[in-house]
Amino acid sequence: MAKYKIKTHSGAKRRFDISGRGKILRRKIGVNNFRRKKRGETLREIPGKRPVSPGDAKRLRRLLPYS
Repeated sequence: MAKYKIKTHSGAKRRFDISGRGKILRRKIGVNNFRRKKRGETLREIPGKRPVSPGDAKRLRRLLPYS
């Protein structure tokens, strides 16, 4: 009999990306509110994505099984 397929967590697939080397990437926090008050340096950092910490990456692998 065939193996069962695991469902991907729909919230996680929208919030996280996978890099070419397989790392899970996240968006920076605090992006949407109060942009006028933020420093230019902070605003320039926003478009980039950051890798997730190793402990969180382990949990996210369960939510994103086919990534």
